[in-house]
Amino acid sequence: MHFHEDQGFVHRVASEITPRDVYDQRRTLLKALAAGSGGLALAAWAGRDALAQTSARPGKLAALPSARTTTPGGMTLEKLTPYPDVTSYNNFYEFGTDKSDPARHAGALKTRPWTVSVEGEIRKPRIYDIEELLKLGAMEERIYRMRCVEGWSMMIPWIGYSLSELIKRVEPTGNAKYVEFETLADQKMMPGVGSRVLQWPYVEGLRLDEAMNPLTLLTFGLYGEVLPNQSGAPVRAVVPWKYGFKSGKSIVAIRFVEKEPHTSWNKAASSEYGFYSNVNPTVDHPRWSQATERRIGEDGLFQKKRATLMFNGYEPQVGQMYAGMDLKKFF
Repeated sequence: MHFHEDQGFVHRVASEITPRDVYDQRRTLLKALAAGSGGLALAAWAGRDALAQTSARPGKLAALPSARTTTPGGMTLEKLTPYPDVTSYNNFYEFGTDKSDPARHAGALKTRPWTVSVEGEIRKPRIYDIEELLKLGAMEERIYRMRCVEGWSMMIPWIGYSLSELIKRVEPTGNAKYVEFETLADQKMMPGVGSRVLQWPYVEGLRLDEAMNPLTLLTFGLYGEVLPNQSGAPVRAVVPWKYGFKSGKSIVAIRFVEKEPHTSWNKAASSEYGFYSNVNPTVDHPRWSQATERRIGEDGLFQKKRATLMFNGYEPQVGQMYAGMDLKKFF
């Protein structure tokens, strides 16, 4: 990462940040192409194989049809994390603090009826029914890296549309500088609500320009189906260049505000969880190094950890939003 004392963060050009595995794949494909028709066949097969990995539905929940995204940065050829791992290894403290608690307890969550109040510094506030939100934008499948601040990661095929589709419809005023996301807090359905680990309801937030970035996904499904309860059903945010806790789950309110929101983990430990919480391998958490990560589903005895990428590999799409900022201060 580039720092200048007088300029702050300067994001790299794309050629500087190509992940090593992607670079190696490209070299292999180029060699195959140079070999002639056999190489072409190999390249075609590799591309088909990479695309096919997203098509298999687990058959657990209702199908959620989508088109493959054309959004820059919205797809990757990295191997997907298996559905059982994605849906059984979760942080969702409303259901408990153990990784298995959400899958064990989230069955009690009722996702119909469900409404989301969109309010605050906007010209067109309203309460959206979940069925309205499902029809508001064209559903896309996006394969994103998901990086947890605890030093582990996944590759997940999400389904949704850019949050900007909703934001444009509600017309933020000039006073809207930030967007706040509020998660349901119903102790009858969520046994973790009321515990002292956090203040409830769970609140997260983004700057307005971050919320408007095309990669910020209002998300309704994964693996070709509607979201499982433990993954944030029926609607959540996914912000792939930030640590996972920044992506609010089971959203009941989206609020446009003038001042930086007091987010849940920042209130709990401001020295450990900054407002921005961008994935940054050069800024460690007090308890976890951020330089490397363990990919869930690749836990063999001799499996090496992966090097963590700046902005989780999405620097070409988001780095310009932080130009000039001291990312060690605004972590």
